[in-house]
Amino acid sequence: MRDQRPTNGAEPAVAGIALGDVPVPDTAASRAALQVASDYHSPALLNHSVRSYIWAAARATAQGIEVDYELLYVAALLHDIGLVREFDSHTVPFEVAGSHVARVFSAGAGWPAERRRRLAEVIIRHMWPDVDVSMDPEGHVLCRATAMEIVGRYADDFAPEFRAEVLEHHPRLGLATQFLTCFQDQAARKPDSSAAGAVRAALETRMADNPLDAPEHPGDS
Repeated sequence: MRDQRPTNGAEPAVAGIALGDVPVPDTAASRAALQVASDYHSPALLNHSVRSYIWAAARATAQGIEVDYELLYVAALLHDIGLVREFDSHTVPFEVAGSHVARVFSAGAGWPAERRRRLAEVIIRHMWPDVDVSMDPEGHVLCRATAMEIVGRYADDFAPEFRAEVLEHHPRLGLATQFLTCFQDQAARKPDSSAAGAVRAALETRMADNPLDAPEHPGDS
């Protein structure tokens, strides 16, 4: 069962945008976040994080959702940092562990307390079923982007040409296998975590139907 909404021939919800139209912040914090993600993520997880930002920022740009692009970029690059061996936790869910890493990172970047808190919120909320855009616009677009990345939800919101362009520049590199293994490991060690809940909710089956992993896309897993 494919976890996405049919378009019924309607125009995609995120339309009229190309990869070059997606704003990428060029700040010290965003460059440092990319460096940290590059140092600790596998190539597949790094590309996943970059794509998560692209889907999220493209939605915000195309739909006129006012977001802080630097905050969104850093959150996207670090949202799965709690899955990597160096920052894994045996006591809290991976997104909570990642939020603490992000707080330390953003303190080093000189962000004030409120901005550090917001970064942590966005990272934690990416595992929610959905986030109200009026409550948290960055959390809203990142939550939808990561759901699209992993199970294909909301994939039909984007034109096939845009999806293909993003995947060509940032291929999936076997993400599905790596991610499922990470979540199954998290579930075994932390049965009350959100990752465990996802595994119990047939994550493997839903991932298998992700259109982003369809064989017609070059470089897909």
